[in-house]
Amino acid sequence: MEDFGEQKRKQREFALASVSDLSSLSSSASPGFARFTGDGLQIQHESHQIALNVDLPAIQLFRLGPVQSVCTVEGSDAGKQTSYSRGVAIQFRNEEESEAFHCVFQQWKKEFNVQGNLPNGTNAITSKSKFDEKIEPSSAKMYFHYYGQLLHQQNMLQDYVRTGTYYAAVIENRADFTGRVVVDVGAGSGILSLFAAQAGAKHVYAVEASEMAEYARKLIAGNPILGQRITVIKGKVEDVELPEKADILISEPMGTLLVNERMLESYVIARDRFLTPKGKMFPTVGRIHMAPFSDEYLFVEIANKALFWQQPNYFGVDLTPLHGTAFQGYFSQPVVDAFDPRLLIAPPMFHVIDFTKIKEEELYEIDIPLRFTATVGARVHGLACWFDVLFNGSTVQRWLTTAPGSPTTHWYQLRCVLSQPIYVMAGQEITGRLHLIAHNAQSYTIYLTLSAKMWGPGAEQGGILQTSSCKLDLKEPYYRMSQPQAYPLTQDQQPQPFLQTQDIHIQSQDLDEAEIMQQPSPNSCAQIDSLMQNAS
Repeated sequence: MEDFGEQKRKQREFALASVSDLSSLSSSASPGFARFTGDGLQIQHESHQIALNVDLPAIQLFRLGPVQSVCTVEGSDAGKQTSYSRGVAIQFRNEEESEAFHCVFQQWKKEFNVQGNLPNGTNAITSKSKFDEKIEPSSAKMYFHYYGQLLHQQNMLQDYVRTGTYYAAVIENRADFTGRVVVDVGAGSGILSLFAAQAGAKHVYAVEASEMAEYARKLIAGNPILGQRITVIKGKVEDVELPEKADILISEPMGTLLVNERMLESYVIARDRFLTPKGKMFPTVGRIHMAPFSDEYLFVEIANKALFWQQPNYFGVDLTPLHGTAFQGYFSQPVVDAFDPRLLIAPPMFHVIDFTKIKEEELYEIDIPLRFTATVGARVHGLACWFDVLFNGSTVQRWLTTAPGSPTTHWYQLRCVLSQPIYVMAGQEITGRLHLIAHNAQSYTIYLTLSAKMWGPGAEQGGILQTSSCKLDLKEPYYRMSQPQAYPLTQDQQPQPFLQTQDIHIQSQDLDEAEIMQQPSPNSCAQIDSLMQNAS
């Protein structure tokens, strides 16, 4: 397939009425031409004396009139402050040619950066993008470095639940992909682009900002039957230009607690920039599930980490002044692990994020009111969270879930642990608030408050008995990846099935409420396994 950039650069050479080098006193104006090359812009006199031949990102173009312009080349003075040390005045033969030249120049500036154009696709522009404005450079550098390594891509590819569910969602909905244009947002290794091509996509644009784009090109080139319909574009979705609108967006933008890494914002930006009005998004909807839990083992484990700072004589030094700070520091880390669903003491509730409708700015701050009814008497140690996403295909609606009790994914589950637990009785109401505020390290600050309301006769006239709050940084979790503890049942405790989600009304214009409310099928893994075996 012809590189789409070439389609926009049919006119690569422009005749000039005159060219003069402003940096040379002896230079005289004479006819010449301007030519866009694979390396940049070349401006010459008729005598073939090169007046200007530099990379496009180093050039500034200014209009002096309808047919007159000046090209300046960026340089540096002794103090390393930017200056423009070279300039060429050019005059076109008419306004139409001047306008055409400026249009082509702007397009080339968008499609090239200092590394030049890559063989399979294009690069992002170099000007500061919306992504760069809201994310600190050090965080972005580490983020793209992480996802640019094959070992981390392998970790995700080997998440059978994740990869298998995506494969099933795409292949089972061939009708959505056949003959369609697809954009893979944050393509990584390119596996989802290859799935889309298997499902019959007309063409797939795989957009990847990290160095993984090079590996994706190799993988796609190694699958030529599918690869001839895939173009890898190295750059951020906030920056890159595509030659056509997409019928489908596919992406894996989920982090822990669904929103970590703030890639959902890029997914929404890609929707607004590239998706047709009737286009589909895979995934379509996400839900954050929450429930209070009781886990004495976990609470003691975290609290004991601060015991080191209770030593009054550590090599003659009293460490106790820092104990309180260390204690709170350990409790500011969300816990990422797989836990036993029997630890939940109330039916979960959930918060819906509809990727087809939500605005990017609405992801900057997420405020979720909490309300539960305890099913047992227990100490509440915090709030347990997980998520699922829906692929709302025309043929099959499939869920990918990270719920406790379901097959474990590389996301695991997440728990916010209170440094001061609260006590509840069976039937007692638990209220509170989960407040997420985005920060420029590509994550969120979590503010959690849980309260136990009065219980028993006359409770409706009473208020709050106990309240506990905590502040956590989603960017700095405690990865507790050991196998879940065996939690023995007490003599008076009966085994309970996994608590079902409370019925909460969800407003959605396009998705049927039953589709969002339904739980992932317990046979999902068996169905995916059968599907993948048939494919192989």
